Amino acid sequence: MSKPFLSLILPAHNEAERLPLALKQVQNFVDRQPYEVEVLVVENASGDDTLRIVQQAKSEFPQLKLISLEKGGKGNAIRTGMQAANGEYRFMADVDFSMPVELISRFLPPVLPLPQVAIGSREQPGSARIGEPTYRHLIGRVFNFLVRLLVLPGLQDTQCGFKCFSAEAAEQIFPKQTLEGWSFDVEVLTIARELGFEVVEVPITWTFQPGSRMSILKDSWRMFKDLILIRSNKRKGFYRGKTV
Repeated sequence: MSKPFLSLILPAHNEAERLPLALKQVQNFVDRQPYEVEVLVVENASGDDTLRIVQQAKSEFPQLKLISLEKGGKGNAIRTGMQAANGEYRFMADVDFSMPVELISRFLPPVLPLPQVAIGSREQPGSARIGEPTYRHLIGRVFNFLVRLLVLPGLQDTQCGFKCFSAEAAEQIFPKQTLEGWSFDVEVLTIARELGFEVVEVPITWTFQPGSRMSILKDSWRMFKDLILIRSNKRKGFYRGKTV
């Protein structure tokens, strides 16, 4: 088998309800592309039918691969998928597909020439947010302000679940990732910049999907502590390979 042009990585923890539609959307997208695509569903520590749904779908979806992990954490799933992928470009996507699957093309050549790290943005000109509760938007903007202040100046939306990495970038960035919770995105993008990779924001249309597993109070405090850790690691040169 030739090396795929694109690897789609879908983290899936207890996604039995949303996964069937997501796989159908992805398969329709894959079938329309002129290049080879592999799809990696990384199931981790699910207690529902997520694993069975993927296993059954494989018979009619030849590009679909399954990775099953005993340990949870979205960051763990993404890191595993990125390191297992073979594509020239490796795209992580939330199973809820709050961004239309067709917009994946915006992150890839020739639409975006030779991207190293391209991240979906709900804040760039040309983007749109649909149906998001005001309180969630405000909390997100406060967190992003802290992200820009402490570790990633200039990036307006680090937490959108749609991101693309060149093979070279993925193979250098993800072995250095240490965080496995909600803050892993910030750490990954910090590593990217520390290694000299350009990070560009791609405007997308994003529709709010209910059912988030994030606890606003508990996870917000944990994410703030993670920002302090990332900032410390960055200052010590940890992400560039120096000894902490």
